[in-house]
Amino acid sequence: MTALTLSTAGAATLRADALVVGVAKGAGSKPGPVLAPGAEAVDKAFDGKLAAVLATLGATGAEGELTKLPAASGLKAPVVVAVGLGPVPDKEDAYDAEALRRAAGTAARALTGSKKAGFALPAASVEDAAAVAEGALLGAYAFTAYQGGENKLAPKDAKSKDSGPKLPLAEVALLGAKPRDKAYKAAVERALALVEEINRARDLVNTPPNDLYPESFAAVATAAGKEHGIKVQVLDEKALVKGGYGGILGVGQGAERGPRLVKLAYTHPKAEKTLALVGKGITYDSGGISLKPAGHNETMKCDMAGAAAVFAAVVSAARLGLKVNVTGWLALAENMPSGNATRPGDVLRMYSGKTVEVLNTDAEGRLVLADALTRASEEKPDAIVDVATLTGAMVLALGNRTFGVMANDDAFRTSIHEIAEEVGEPSWPMPLPADLRKGMDSPTADIANMGERMGGGLVAGLFLKEFVGEGIAWAHLDIAGPAFHEGAPYGYTPKGGTGSAVRTLVRLAERTADGDLG
Repeated sequence: MTALTLSTAGAATLRADALVVGVAKGAGSKPGPVLAPGAEAVDKAFDGKLAAVLATLGATGAEGELTKLPAASGLKAPVVVAVGLGPVPDKEDAYDAEALRRAAGTAARALTGSKKAGFALPAASVEDAAAVAEGALLGAYAFTAYQGGENKLAPKDAKSKDSGPKLPLAEVALLGAKPRDKAYKAAVERALALVEEINRARDLVNTPPNDLYPESFAAVATAAGKEHGIKVQVLDEKALVKGGYGGILGVGQGAERGPRLVKLAYTHPKAEKTLALVGKGITYDSGGISLKPAGHNETMKCDMAGAAAVFAAVVSAARLGLKVNVTGWLALAENMPSGNATRPGDVLRMYSGKTVEVLNTDAEGRLVLADALTRASEEKPDAIVDVATLTGAMVLALGNRTFGVMANDDAFRTSIHEIAEEVGEPSWPMPLPADLRKGMDSPTADIANMGERMGGGLVAGLFLKEFVGEGIAWAHLDIAGPAFHEGAPYGYTPKGGTGSAVRTLVRLAERTADGDLG
């Protein structure tokens, strides 16, 4: 994990591999790059001509743009990195927090392999400093656990030119903040704890399924619980059978490695509210008997991203000492085809007692979530939020960067949407049309796990709603789009697991602790 410090040094005197400054995109009579607050000392070293030099190099200040240039003689760092912030804000110093996160992330990614960089981006307010810290730490991420192994075919006395993958930026020195101010220190400590858990969620999503399966995921949760004072309970196959968890067992019965239901409980002695989080944890999804077509299996290790987000959020709440009780439920299974696998046409008796006719074994996430939602409801929390890479239909509706929000309470749905936008996670409120429920009527069971094809993401939400306890506010986040990024990295978003929804869940927990559940 990259180190983060609030530096007492100025930009001109900081000894580092590089200095990062912000550049905004001008408009009207001044369309060229405009230096953002924080760059003053660096500009002075360039005799006030840094913007002009950047313009000569083609910089415009557009979001995501990055320009490297040799530092002027008055600076201790040898390189200056100018990163675009997008349009100049209407009010001076009022840079959008998400623009700062993305700019810091872009710079951190560009400095992979460096030991230390000073970030002289706008940090006059606590909120700005927190955004820069989060973005830089999120951008300085790489999953290298399976890279850089010994080449046994190489001569033993030969020195390999490739010493392994480049490591992320080792240290971020935040400039322009107030190192001795308690609010700044708290903001940086929060950012560090939060991003460490987001990156742990990313690691879990990126881990290959031969190493991450229900039992090993449960072991990771158990170890984290011991470290952070979280009570962890793991239900194995025998306990699931005894408890009647037909949904989780039905999905996992085709795999050699059995399913698990993991409960993580963080409690605070002064908490007045309880928040339950439920995560879909399909550690590999082949589709089961309803096998996925060629080309759709390669990234299915990411189908446990919801459980990873819930796990990270509970640990974050514990590390931050939030005055709220947060319980996480990880519904873990492998969905595999075999002679023991659930077949289309089978009927499962769920933990709630309802029966479900399985029409498609690739609609398995809703089955494991249903059992976990019922179990979570038994404890009568003030609210439940489930998180899942649930439907391709949601990706078709909202694209790869936005998750859908459904709920049984309009005010709660609005609150979740506002929180997600506040922390920089694009989301969109989605309806639960009552007319789509009829499509899941079954002549054999209480309900089928499939309904109308059109609006499939909403149908899945309606299915889950059936398993939420009466009178409990509930929201469903379908993160199928943003949970796993297959394209080139951008901003602070890496290729692979992204840690989607963790920031939203943690901010929800913080608001709940403050008495504002929504």
